[in-house]
Amino acid sequence: MLGQLDLFRALADPTRLRIVHLLREMELAVGEVALVVGQSQPRVSRHVRILVEAGLAERRKEGSWVFLRLCGGQETPALLALLDAAAPSASERLWIEADQARLTAVRAERARAAEDYFASHAEEWDAQRSLYVPEADVEAAMLAMLKTHKLGRLLDVGTGTGRIATLFAAQSEQVLAIDRSAEMLRLARGKLPRDIADQVHFLAGDFSALPIEDGSADTAILHQVLHYAQAPERVIAEIARTLRPGGRLLIVDFAPHEREELRTRDAHSRLGFSDEQIRAWFAAAGVALEQVDTLAGGELTVKLWLGQSQRVPLAQKKDARRA
Repeated sequence: MLGQLDLFRALADPTRLRIVHLLREMELAVGEVALVVGQSQPRVSRHVRILVEAGLAERRKEGSWVFLRLCGGQETPALLALLDAAAPSASERLWIEADQARLTAVRAERARAAEDYFASHAEEWDAQRSLYVPEADVEAAMLAMLKTHKLGRLLDVGTGTGRIATLFAAQSEQVLAIDRSAEMLRLARGKLPRDIADQVHFLAGDFSALPIEDGSADTAILHQVLHYAQAPERVIAEIARTLRPGGRLLIVDFAPHEREELRTRDAHSRLGFSDEQIRAWFAAAGVALEQVDTLAGGELTVKLWLGQSQRVPLAQKKDARRA
């Protein structure tokens, strides 16, 4: 077991301290860290090894990429709080600001690649989904999983062509179909059946910052969208924020796979998700995983994860504080 000296030695190097600050913002690939700090990938890898050995960071291999994130152990929050308590010097503020600017550029490049893909493939999107598991089977499984629940105000996050909004409109009081791509929203509006046109509302918005108030939705669906997220746990937490207590979140995406071309060709940030990952991210967001379904077939396996929000109503929180 590593001691205090090991932890502080790991943080004593300026580059390693910069890496820790970057990983506080988001999970990053080793190559992206190298780009931000302006050093070679082998050199960054040596710094990463020291952070990993000290228990401050952990590596996760996904296809040919290696992603880094801060460890979730007990020591990490205490060390980060110590860093926050110590005001950075003038020179430290300079590199912190410079690194943040370069990190913003990394985020922008990721987003640009995804946007370019969406814009150039908007009308092929439904057809591409059918290459994996037949979409009719996926939709049937989704309908079966939600058939006993009142959907109420439904969020269709990353609506794409609007197919999911259309599919569940009859079960919902209102559908808010959200997408960051103007091209996708234009296409979805054009495909929406007239008989539900007044029931479905389209909104421009990013899944990491939804234009929805806290606790204002009854159900949320994220269909084949999460694999585009740079930080999936933040997307889940953001959607959970919008759910009322007892509201439900349904995520449909791929099981872990090794189809590397989906990252390079189709701008996927993640090559699928395990049940353990989703369960942990749900729990951190105050959502209890209720049901899991697996649809094997085609080139990839599709998973369905249904969770229920365990959020405590604000009124109850106030009553508890007064008590």
